[in-house]
Amino acid sequence: MSKPPTLRVNEVFWSIQGESTRAGLPCLFIRLTGCHLRCSYCDTEYAFHEGGRMSLDAIIERANAVAGGPWDLVELTGGEPLLQPHANTLMTMLADLGKTVLVETSGASPIDKLDPRIIRIMDLKTPGSGECDRNLLANLDHLNERDEIKFVLTSRADYEWARTMIRDHRLVERVHAILMSPVAAMKPGLEIAGTPGLAIADLAAWILEDHLPVRLQSQLHKLIWDPNARGV
Repeated sequence: MSKPPTLRVNEVFWSIQGESTRAGLPCLFIRLTGCHLRCSYCDTEYAFHEGGRMSLDAIIERANAVAGGPWDLVELTGGEPLLQPHANTLMTMLADLGKTVLVETSGASPIDKLDPRIIRIMDLKTPGSGECDRNLLANLDHLNERDEIKFVLTSRADYEWARTMIRDHRLVERVHAILMSPVAAMKPGLEIAGTPGLAIADLAAWILEDHLPVRLQSQLHKLIWDPNARGV
């Protein structure tokens, strides 16, 4: 008899959605272990390796227990959740339960095989991330009007790169929303280079000057809780 599929899970927690067009909503988060990128500003370096294997049924049981009541919105994040082949199976199970399912994924992992009910929040990596060359631009052809694209910006140069990407690839026409976030200062870690921060007021001024049709966002959860806290 074959063993049931499993995923390596870093943490499961009930929190306030801090990003995307659903910022501010209660959300159940399932953070999976592992990432093939090492972005300079990564704030979840602990998810590169920490975590234990759980069956898909056990993950859903944990989610119910952690939420402690009704929940409708769930996000798979990481690390990079799409590195694990059974992540799509879990998301399909959650969609079958009537949940609104989000996945936060880098632009470096294929998205074409996902259940069509899943809402993809795809993080296109800028030059300042150190991983820009890993973007799979073929992913853009698979995005739809329910999906969102996120740019985490470290500098004016990153902003100009993102602005060009939006224009050249007609991103406004492809997706529900384009999100821009200023990077928070990050010290070097065991596996990441670290980066200075970008002032949100500067990013706001650039967006206004260019009349750019994007949504400026901060990481709301870091305003509510300690920026280094886990499980929030």
